[in-house]
Amino acid sequence: MSLYDDARELREELSELRRDLHREPELGLDLPRTQDKVLAALDGLPLEITTGRGLSSVTAVLRGGRPGPAVLLRGDMDALPVHEDTGLDYASTVEGVMHACGHDLHVAGLVGAARLLAARRAELAGDVVLMFQPGEEGLGGAKIMIDEGVLDAAGDRVVAAYALHVFSTVLPQGMVASRPGTVLAGSDAVRVTVRGRGGHGSSPHAAIDPVPAVAAMAGALQTMITRELDVFDPAVLTIGSIHAGSAGNVIPETATFEATVRSFSDAAHRRVRAGVERVVRGIAAAYGVEADLDYREQYPVTVNAAGEAAFALGTAREVLGGQRVVQAPQPMAGSEDFSFVLQQVPGAFLGLGACPPDREPATAPMNHSPQAAFDDAVLPDAAALLAELAVRRLDRAAAEATP
Repeated sequence: MSLYDDARELREELSELRRDLHREPELGLDLPRTQDKVLAALDGLPLEITTGRGLSSVTAVLRGGRPGPAVLLRGDMDALPVHEDTGLDYASTVEGVMHACGHDLHVAGLVGAARLLAARRAELAGDVVLMFQPGEEGLGGAKIMIDEGVLDAAGDRVVAAYALHVFSTVLPQGMVASRPGTVLAGSDAVRVTVRGRGGHGSSPHAAIDPVPAVAAMAGALQTMITRELDVFDPAVLTIGSIHAGSAGNVIPETATFEATVRSFSDAAHRRVRAGVERVVRGIAAAYGVEADLDYREQYPVTVNAAGEAAFALGTAREVLGGQRVVQAPQPMAGSEDFSFVLQQVPGAFLGLGACPPDREPATAPMNHSPQAAFDDAVLPDAAALLAELAVRRLDRAAAEATP
């Protein structure tokens, strides 16, 4: 039987694990219940397992029966601070927390790959590092795991790394998409606090109102993005939160706003950051207020090595069928901390459609929505594709090493 045939035999088991994870989502870097479920799912497999020091990670090394290098497969584990509104019978039981980005499927898919690879351990031309990672949603768990040695867990640095991400929208169920080069944007977080002098709303001349300054900054930042960046090397700046005041007749002391910035190259990233700092400082000076700017670089651009992207897409075509694989024409503006892994080793990040069959991919609620839903039917696809990427990449390395 093929890996894909074996993966389909695991569907019920993987679905049960995924739904168990979905019922009890956890946030951030500390995921004790999730870690316990992963350890239980891996129990009995011939793995060398270590857990993280600074986070609830699980690193499992499968030693192949033949000599060779190591490759890495990643599955992120954390959920989002979102109140679930799907009506599923396995919906989250944790108030205000939901697996709205499909990381529960990533964990189950990687467990499935571990089972498939363990059954073929004797045939593996090298080792496989399984990276179960907390803290993807804005906390850089991948970077912490790298600092703790995940890339060298097998002894030598892994020669390639791969990750899958499910999507509740855009891609039809079971479709795989990726591309060489930039595949996801880099992301930054901006928080600005504007400080004025409070007063009565009837006498603005006796106060220093921070609200008009924030309004001016919001408009000027959007203009800066459209006027200063090359349309073929764009960026996105979205102000998602503005807060000021407590009553309509009170001029507040402070006003704040928070924004996300997405860019697709280092050059665009540098230009946006410089522009944000110039606009905020300049408008603060013009309005006679003070501005505290906190500009935090979160995740770098996610860049697929050209050769690894071609290899991964080719493997997907052979495993799942050519009609289920597309090369994405352009990057997505989402961001990922798998970018830290791809800064260190060549690899590829792939998307997998998991839209339920009763929804239209073009209009279905997207990842991070309270109504986001993902179909368990894709779990065998995820497990088989991850396992095949490891097997074939090790075989390729062995062939390249043969005189």
